[in-house]
Amino acid sequence: MSVRKVRERVLRRARHAGIELAPALAAGLEAYYLELARWNAKVNLTAFSLEGDGNDQAVDRLLIEPLLAARHISPTATSILDAGSGGGSPAIPMKLARPDLALYMVEVKVRKSVFLRQVSRTLDLQATNVLNARFEELLTRSDLHEAMSVVSTRAVRIDAKLMTTLQAFLRPGGELLSFISTSTKTIDPVPPMTEVGVHDLLAENRSRLIVLRKAPVGLRST
Repeated sequence: MSVRKVRERVLRRARHAGIELAPALAAGLEAYYLELARWNAKVNLTAFSLEGDGNDQAVDRLLIEPLLAARHISPTATSILDAGSGGGSPAIPMKLARPDLALYMVEVKVRKSVFLRQVSRTLDLQATNVLNARFEELLTRSDLHEAMSVVSTRAVRIDAKLMTTLQAFLRPGGELLSFISTSTKTIDPVPPMTEVGVHDLLAENRSRLIVLRKAPVGLRST
C-alpha cells in the first residue's frame, strides 16, 4: 500500500466534500486508515476492501462522513459514546476532528476491542476508553448514566427499545447522532428524545445523519 497515494486520496475526497484538512488531522486520518487496513487483512474489521491504495467509497464512508457529522456536534460537548464501534469508524475520525471530546467506544467483540485499544495507542488518542461489552450491559454503571454529551450509532437499526437504552447515557440536552442511508426509514423519536435535524452527508453515497436531542428535565412531557 502506497502511503503517498492514500494521503492523496484522503485529501482529494475531503476537498470533494468541502473539507480542508489541517495537517495534523490529515496525518491522523491517514495513520488510522493504514492501521485499519493492516489489521483488516487478518481480522474482519470492515466490509470495505482496503487492499492496494484503497478506494473512494471506503475513504468516504470511513473517514469523510464522520468528519462531516462532527460538524453537527455542539462546540460545548465534552464527551461521546459510540455504540458498536467495530473497526473504529465513525468514532475515531470524529475524535480526531474533535480531540477535546472524551471518547468511549463500546464493542462486544474481543478482537475488535483489541484493535480499538491498539489504534488508540498508535494515534496517541487522549481521554479515549474502549469498553468490551454490550452497551445494554453498561446501564448498571452509575458513572455512565446521563454522563454523555453525544451518543453515536452506525449500521444499527434504532427502535423504541434501543432508543430508550441509548438515551439513558445522554445528559439532558445531549444528542444522539445516527448515520443512515437516504433509503432508510427515518427514526421515530420516543420521549424524552425529539428530532432536531436530518442532514445529508455525501449525496453520491446516499448518506444522512439524524440528530435527536434529549429534552431537559423541566421540558419533558408528563
